[in-house]
Amino acid sequence: MPHASEPLRTDGKFFRAGNERVPLLAVTYGPFPDDYPTPEDEDFARIAEAGFNAVRTYTLPGVELLDAAHRHGLRVFAGLEWGYPSDFGKRPGIVTQALVKLANFLRDHGQHPALTGVYVANEIRADLVRWMGPDFVRDVLEQLITEGRRAAPHLLFAYANYPSTEYLEPANADFTAFNIYLEKEQDYRAYLKRLHHIAGDRPLVISEFGLDTRRNSPEKQADALRWGATISREEEAAGFTVYSWSDRWATGGREILDWDFGMTDRGGAPKEALLRWDASLFTRTEFAPSPFISVIICTRNGIKRIESCLEAVSRMTGGGFETIVVDDGSEDGTADLVATRFPGIRLLRLEPGGLSAARNAGAAAARGEVLAFTDDDCEPDIEWVARLRRVFHDGKFAAAGGPNLPPPPRDWREAVVCAAPGAPSHVMLTDDEAEHLPGCNIAVTKEAFNAVGGFDPQFRTAGDDVDFCWRLREAGYRLGFAAGAFVWHWRRPSFSAFFRQQQGYAKAERLLIAKHPGRFSKRGGARWEGFVYGGGPVRATRDSIIYHGPMGTAGYQHVMNRMLPLRGLDERHDTVVNRLVLDLVTFIQPRLRAWGRNHAIVLRSGAAEQHRAEDPSDEFGIQPKEGQDREFFLKFLVDRRWKPGGDTDEWDVEKNGTRVLLATEYRNHKPVILFRVWGPAEQLMLYMGVNRKRR
Repeated sequence: MPHASEPLRTDGKFFRAGNERVPLLAVTYGPFPDDYPTPEDEDFARIAEAGFNAVRTYTLPGVELLDAAHRHGLRVFAGLEWGYPSDFGKRPGIVTQALVKLANFLRDHGQHPALTGVYVANEIRADLVRWMGPDFVRDVLEQLITEGRRAAPHLLFAYANYPSTEYLEPANADFTAFNIYLEKEQDYRAYLKRLHHIAGDRPLVISEFGLDTRRNSPEKQADALRWGATISREEEAAGFTVYSWSDRWATGGREILDWDFGMTDRGGAPKEALLRWDASLFTRTEFAPSPFISVIICTRNGIKRIESCLEAVSRMTGGGFETIVVDDGSEDGTADLVATRFPGIRLLRLEPGGLSAARNAGAAAARGEVLAFTDDDCEPDIEWVARLRRVFHDGKFAAAGGPNLPPPPRDWREAVVCAAPGAPSHVMLTDDEAEHLPGCNIAVTKEAFNAVGGFDPQFRTAGDDVDFCWRLREAGYRLGFAAGAFVWHWRRPSFSAFFRQQQGYAKAERLLIAKHPGRFSKRGGARWEGFVYGGGPVRATRDSIIYHGPMGTAGYQHVMNRMLPLRGLDERHDTVVNRLVLDLVTFIQPRLRAWGRNHAIVLRSGAAEQHRAEDPSDEFGIQPKEGQDREFFLKFLVDRRWKPGGDTDEWDVEKNGTRVLLATEYRNHKPVILFRVWGPAEQLMLYMGVNRKRR
């Protein structure tokens, strides 16, 4: 295991330090009551002995804590504590103070060898996010991450999200982090599958997971941590964080006495969870050696690409596979290079026949029970085959695939192309079942492959994977998804190459329309049953429709889109000029595809609009009495025949033309109930009978 002083880097859907992959196993530490003498050296020795390699704090630590962590080989993920429990939209000074606080901390401690990352906030309340607007809140989080990265580019930055603001993912975070408290194994497993799609291309970290022993037995807590760590590993999370090390914790300097989430009690004695804890449940790497897989790579004139691809394949672990390169009549010496540089790889030399014919030839020569296809401009991850293999174990799926991720762009042109629409994408029917998997990352049993007749040779350069997946599903086969089975897929290095690729896709779509006319709209676009994933984290934008639940009370609140967000511009190339170029490429790409498909340029957007409320007529806050909270006031109004808003409305209740949204903010750790009113506010105040406190 690399020492904690080696910088931690993202590695596709995982982390690495140096050349070694690192499963991030953390435990939360603090915050403690003001009068609590924190025994950091003693605690960190026990934490390291228990197999953890990181601690998460909820405040910015001092040098003493960082030094203690470093002595015991622990990484530290610090928490930026600022005024996010308040309405910082109305008080911009709160954000300014947070930026200054972060900058000062990174100036003083950013180079400390134990400091690995920073959470810029933790669980901003869903009603407060709705009050301020999710796009505004997300912009603030992204601003904090951007400024933190400028000051300390070697650190990792993220926001600790939770299911009630699932739509709040910052586009520029290094990883997606979620605090999750689920007490049933099947629910937890299912939600992790969903979170991988929320995360898009980046790693998924469980930033809190635990169980309270005041309401549950110590044995149940120990069992929950056992299956939580196991499922997190099996579902390919990059990190798992136990909440928490100690039963002692505080907020606002006040000790919380009615929750006991610790692995140790308030006196520091180990609880059953620590006595039975086994870190290897999350950190171990184990892959089944079967079924045997044939990796098939087709190439034509790929001499500049194939070497990197095959070097990546040669590094793959997990055993139980062979590699076949099918040369489709190359004229640039590709086949000779493969034969010379990689003598252990099976090489088929063909006359030019197109991509589908080459893939079929590779399948015919394959010895494996499963055929795994990738392209010569891809570099499979070291665990690609091993992680694909596990999808086939229970027989539910006859095919499987994973993400195809763009490597870091080498220049501004590649950065624009990586962020542009038109890249190969997976289409998901559910969180684990796909409708389509790109041909650069798809595996299929030989039995299913032969049953549908393989790839259709009329598709010579593209479109073959779409046709193949549709025919598999029509034959009754199901396609699975493995979030951790990714390949690095180099995008086109220039705009001319990118637009030629899009023209090739358009020609393939013409063939698909002729073969599957019922799967396309009158305008020529494919009618997908599922959701198209573009690689970016799933998040709300200004035009998003969000499911809040009635009166904003849903525990799991999500965005409803058909086409999910694309990747953003790499921050190293995120300039005004490059954004304008990306806007131009984004405008041209679908019209070029439409022209090639239909010989007609489509100028009208088909995006649906969301109807939003007009500007509010009034806003105010009140100091509630003991026992009164947002839910109390909502019930009060509903009992007086105010009608709850719909699941996607921007208000909570309405009556006689007046609409009201409620939220809770904290000022000096004291709650204030916020009211936003559309229409006359007088009847609302008459019902409430409370003293109004102007904001």
